[in-house]
Amino acid sequence: MLGLMQDWPLLCHRIIDHAATYHPERRVISRSVEGPFHTTNYFELRRRALKVAQRLDRDGIKLGDRVATLAWNTWRHLEAWYGIMGIGAIYHTVNPRLFPEQIAWIVNHAEDRVMMTDLTFLPILEKLAGQLKPIERYVVLTDAAHMPATALKNAVPYEEWIAEADGDFAWKDFDERTAAGMCYTSGTTGNPKGVLYSHRSNVLHSLMAAQVDAMDVSSRDVVLPVVPMFHANCWGLALTSPMVGATLVMPGGKLDGASIFELLDTYRVSFTAAVPTVWLMLLAHLEANNAKLPYLKKVVIGGSACPRAMTKTFQDVYGVEVCHAWGMTEMSPLGTLGSLKPEYADLTGEERLDIQVKQGHAPFGVEMKIVDDSDNELPRDGKTFGRLKVRGFAVTRSYFKEDDDILDPQGFFDTGDVCTIDPHGYMQITDRAKDVIKSGGEWISSIDLENLAVGHPKVAEAAVIGISHPKWDERPLLVIVLKKDQTATKDEILGFMQGKVAKWWMPDDVVFVAEIPHTATGKIQKMALREQFKDYVLPTAAAAE
Repeated sequence: MLGLMQDWPLLCHRIIDHAATYHPERRVISRSVEGPFHTTNYFELRRRALKVAQRLDRDGIKLGDRVATLAWNTWRHLEAWYGIMGIGAIYHTVNPRLFPEQIAWIVNHAEDRVMMTDLTFLPILEKLAGQLKPIERYVVLTDAAHMPATALKNAVPYEEWIAEADGDFAWKDFDERTAAGMCYTSGTTGNPKGVLYSHRSNVLHSLMAAQVDAMDVSSRDVVLPVVPMFHANCWGLALTSPMVGATLVMPGGKLDGASIFELLDTYRVSFTAAVPTVWLMLLAHLEANNAKLPYLKKVVIGGSACPRAMTKTFQDVYGVEVCHAWGMTEMSPLGTLGSLKPEYADLTGEERLDIQVKQGHAPFGVEMKIVDDSDNELPRDGKTFGRLKVRGFAVTRSYFKEDDDILDPQGFFDTGDVCTIDPHGYMQITDRAKDVIKSGGEWISSIDLENLAVGHPKVAEAAVIGISHPKWDERPLLVIVLKKDQTATKDEILGFMQGKVAKWWMPDDVVFVAEIPHTATGKIQKMALREQFKDYVLPTAAAAE
């Protein structure tokens, strides 16, 4: 027997419908690519999204067609998303930080028919245009006054393009399992892989993200998604914020510390989210200018491990709650969030930080387990390391145009991360499986060492890689970027770390560099570091021979 409830498909355009009906005057404020700030609201954003849908439909874009967006977080990008999804087409967010040849590869692999782009990226596209075979039209997210001369195929300014539509249009009807969006992995090994989200998975993911023990955003919040829309669905915020009726502040292309502070302060932002590298810039700006954050209540930090010192600074110096998070492009992306359960809620000081440095616990909709190399499930004791596997309503089951079975017999996806899970469900990443350091048959967590090193007041960023050792197989090398105008010695850094980790975990050497390579999504590129230091001889290795 089936239930007698209405069949109400979970379609993404219902989100902007809800926002326009029940939060019509809630503002969407953007730093435009042209320079000035722009303010609109959800009612107007939906009206223009319908014009986008109508115009795409008139151009022959149909169910299942891919529309690429190469753009910053602005109101135009947001309304384009809803317009694309509203006709059953698929938004494909292209990461501009990829290498040009990777951009060309994924556009061709996705078979994008239209490219919607900001002015910033016209030079890249003009160089690549001959390689982007499937693109039929370039829509430049600007108005006629700012539209430059370009030889791009059928290029048109966005404002003129949607002005040809009157908005008298209805969203298309289709199954909730219809594809809604596409994002490619950063492709650190081999070609990037396409992850294809459905309307159903996006809506359920947004509901999950809004939970109090997840993002915890509401209509009372002013949300600044610093994380770009081309980073794994903007961590869901481009959908969750309209769903709950939160005010949105879109940062455009200026993501430096001073520009982010201007938005936080001017628009009284209460909630924001980004990767640690962004917050390093903000904290440096705050310190240099003796500035405060009187309105900010919560910051979600993910993408890579949040240093303990960063959490401590946000909370102790600026009174901002930090929520550590973890996820993947393949998970839409949220996997865990670090809200404090009752078992830990009364902790203070260092004991509280011990929990907050973990990546958090899974919300409803995500199942996790850790296994050994023989796929045996391991205990959740907070000590045993294992490979992390996940499944859920917003977790991929295969990659676009690939037939390989990527799930285990129980339907779990192997994340490639190594972690522990404690008895209360808190997960802590210790490494990527390919980055774990194996010394004398035991594992050393490079992430723990990196977070400890970044706690030194002179250190801006740290990375740890395994270096070949004749006795121990591998030993850790600590790579350091110092803060501007600072100097430090190896002994000074190691002395700071001494006694805070097991003695045998201590790095065998320290090197100072001007910068550490990062992937297109802001993560430390360990593979490039290992290549850079492939011939490095540790002092302990020379002594052991």
